[in-house]
Amino acid sequence: MFRLPTVAAVVVAATALTTTPVHAAARPGIDLDRAQRHQVVDGFGYSIAFQRSSLVHNLSQAKREEALDLLLGRENGAAPSILRLGIGSSATNEYDKMLSIQPTDPGGPAATPNYTWDGWDGGQVWYAKEARERGIDRFYADAWSAPGYMKDNGTDTNGGALCGLQGVSCASGDWREAYARYLVQFARFYRQEGIRLDEIGFTNEPDWTASYASMRFTPAQAAEFVKVLGPIARRAGLDVACCDSFGWQQSDPYVQAIEADPQARRYVDLVTGHGYASPADRPLSTTKTTWMSEWAPSSTVDGWNEAWDSGKGTDGIAIAQRIHDTLALAGSSAFLFWLGSSRGGTAALMQIDDANDAYRVSSRLYAFAAYSRFIRPGAVRIGVDSAHDGLKVSAYRNADGTEVVEIINTTDAAITTGVDVKRPTAYLTDNTHRLEKVPGLVSRHGHRTTVELAPRSLTTLVTSG
Repeated sequence: MFRLPTVAAVVVAATALTTTPVHAAARPGIDLDRAQRHQVVDGFGYSIAFQRSSLVHNLSQAKREEALDLLLGRENGAAPSILRLGIGSSATNEYDKMLSIQPTDPGGPAATPNYTWDGWDGGQVWYAKEARERGIDRFYADAWSAPGYMKDNGTDTNGGALCGLQGVSCASGDWREAYARYLVQFARFYRQEGIRLDEIGFTNEPDWTASYASMRFTPAQAAEFVKVLGPIARRAGLDVACCDSFGWQQSDPYVQAIEADPQARRYVDLVTGHGYASPADRPLSTTKTTWMSEWAPSSTVDGWNEAWDSGKGTDGIAIAQRIHDTLALAGSSAFLFWLGSSRGGTAALMQIDDANDAYRVSSRLYAFAAYSRFIRPGAVRIGVDSAHDGLKVSAYRNADGTEVVEIINTTDAAITTGVDVKRPTAYLTDNTHRLEKVPGLVSRHGHRTTVELAPRSLTTLVTSG
């Protein structure tokens, strides 16, 4: 769901934090329960759909490299470990066009397909290759709609349903298997370009009708189609994701329909849901891996906002709290933001003004990076025991033994607390620091580390393993 970015160059202030503020409050410590293991973290990412990646490509070479380092880099950038691609349907909409690999009807569902491929795919192929060069190797592709000729409303837009599903009868016939093969062919084209897609989704917000590319599935129809797509996808080495509902709680009927059908359950490898209609703040009723696969705050009112803490939903601290809730309350194994970059008054991480060869970076990027840089794929969320009011705390143990503790101080007061991690490096993100190492944030007292938490801040503690 949706809105676009705005312009300027990135300024990173290396401001030193004063040590313990006069009003710092001493509170009970934060203890890690390392024996308590929660979900495995698959990673963090964002979408590059609707040709938004081509905006980055349109920058001059120097600006393009700067933008890519910020959007993809592990050292100083957002450090995503997952990219979400859009599978084109050829619909034109407010975000431009998602290009289809079969824009015209081949003559019916049983006709020989007339697939086309340009090796560009709205910039997604180029961007995926740039990501892979920077060590990113997990790609999830999702379709907003089947091509219009496969649907009962004859268009990619305004909802409609896939011909051949229960309750959907079309004069053109049953397009279910043809659509499944269409999706798998998309993955084959990417493999031809050297990019392996890991998961494939056949629906985006099936419970929401939009004026742009969209298609409806009831929970029963989604379970039905999984049984068509599943065997075809599995033979092609692809995992199936379902169902990207427009709200986390709204995902429950889809989860229940799949769980109630043994064959459908067998073919769903990943359960996905968005965070618009309801936030990801509790687990879904499944033992399968779950991903919060799309969310961004609305920029309709705020416009482009770079602030860390101005009281708006697009602030960096608001994004940090949403990431915390998605991981610590919902038990999601991934957090996928809507867009990495876009244009205009967007809530994306970066705003691109390709017409003026410029870009701007929001504090949202650094809130995202505070988690994604240090909590790597394969990390396990571990237990946390803290009695602090106003702190949101989560902890993770990476496969290499390093530990990461994320502490959001939502209060207006500085807080001094102990944390049972040894010799961590501390990074501060707040109004004047963008995920920066700050001397004096941590000190050692006996067997515990003492950390100074600035008001309205995110402090990231990382051990050396």
